[in-house]
Amino acid sequence: MATTTLHDGLALIWALCWWIGYTFYADSSARRRKSISALMARNRHRWMEQMLQRNLRMIDTAIAGNLITAISFFSSTTILVLVGLGALLGYSKEGIELISALPYAAASSVLLWNCKVVFLMLIFVYAFFKFTWAFRLSNYCSILIGATPDPSHSKGANVAAQAARMSMMSAHNFNRGIRAYFFALSALAWFYHPVAFIIASSWVTIVLYNREFRSHALEILSGRP
Repeated sequence: MATTTLHDGLALIWALCWWIGYTFYADSSARRRKSISALMARNRHRWMEQMLQRNLRMIDTAIAGNLITAISFFSSTTILVLVGLGALLGYSKEGIELISALPYAAASSVLLWNCKVVFLMLIFVYAFFKFTWAFRLSNYCSILIGATPDPSHSKGANVAAQAARMSMMSAHNFNRGIRAYFFALSALAWFYHPVAFIIASSWVTIVLYNREFRSHALEILSGRP
């Protein structure tokens, strides 16, 4: 059991290092300027520049509404996931028996099982805070769109720029919430075996990197054939 606990601890540290390291790489390093998020941020600025030129902004409010709907969906889903994980704490023994029946599954105590569930709950709590903040920021962006005056007004360009920055902040928090979902999925492998958790967290990081920095969508946004 001591060896198993050590392996579990190493797997947890490994996954957290990948998560924190990739977050810094994608959001704070110089490399982020070449990411799909950075290119979309520029398009958000272009959106608000176009919005400023329109007298009737029904198109812009419809786009903002669609963005808010997507964020709201993930916020609600996260609450349901947390409820399910809370219920899972009451069925620890049954869960252990179910996983133990799988070939090569690592042994687990009730305490270790509950720690894994709590860890998953913490990830989704983090995601919930990111989604709800992104939701509020999207609402603020919608208000700024409504408050943007005519292009001839002296403050028109300034308000449009504020709306763009608010939209970018919302997208940043939404992306971090989605990223938490990815690593939560990798943490499911921890219930089976710590080595599986190590492999899953590494694989998730590679998937996130490819989508953010090497995807076909990035090539399209970059104007590459």
